[in-house]
Amino acid sequence: MQKTLSNTNARPRSHTYDLIITAMCIALVFVATLFLNIRLPISINGGLVHLGTAMLFIVTLLFGPKKGMIVGAIGMSLFDLFSNWTLWAPFTFVTRGLQAYIVGSIAFYGGRKGRSIPFNIVGILASIPVMLAGYYLCEGILFGNWVAPATSIPGNLLQNSIGLLVAIPVVAILKKIPMFRP
Repeated sequence: MQKTLSNTNARPRSHTYDLIITAMCIALVFVATLFLNIRLPISINGGLVHLGTAMLFIVTLLFGPKKGMIVGAIGMSLFDLFSNWTLWAPFTFVTRGLQAYIVGSIAFYGGRKGRSIPFNIVGILASIPVMLAGYYLCEGILFGNWVAPATSIPGNLLQNSIGLLVAIPVVAILKKIPMFRP
C-alpha cells in the first residue's frame, strides 16, 4: 500500500483514508444542500439558497482543488438527482466542479495550501462568475429563454455570499488543527 506524508507532523495517509475523507465530504455537501436550504420566491424557477456552497468552500480550502472539485461536483449533483432538480444535475456537476477547482487553485497556489485568508477570499470571489454563468447557461437551455435566468442571479449571489461568510472563519479555525494543516 502506497503511503504519503502531507507534512512532517502528520500520520501516513493511505488511499483508503483519502477515499473515506472524500466520501464523507461528499455526504456533508449533499446533506448541507438538502437539509439547510431556503427556496426563494424571486426567481422564475424557485431558486434555492443552501449551505452546500459553504461546505464546498470549506472542503476545497481544507483539502485543495482536486478533492474540492470531486466533492462539489458529486455532492451537489446528488442533491439534484434526489430532489426536484434532476434536470440540473449535469450542469451542477460541471459548474460546481469548476467553481471548487477555481477556489482551490487560487487558495493553494504558490504553496499557500489554503492558509492565506486574503487568497481564500480571492479564490471564492473569482469562482462566483463561473457559478453564475454556469447556472445562467443551464436555465437558458432548460427554459429556452435568455432573459428569465437573470432572476436567479440575486439568489446565487446571496448563496455564495453566505458560503463565503461561513467558510472563511470555519476554515481559519480548522487550519489550526493538525489534521487539517497541509
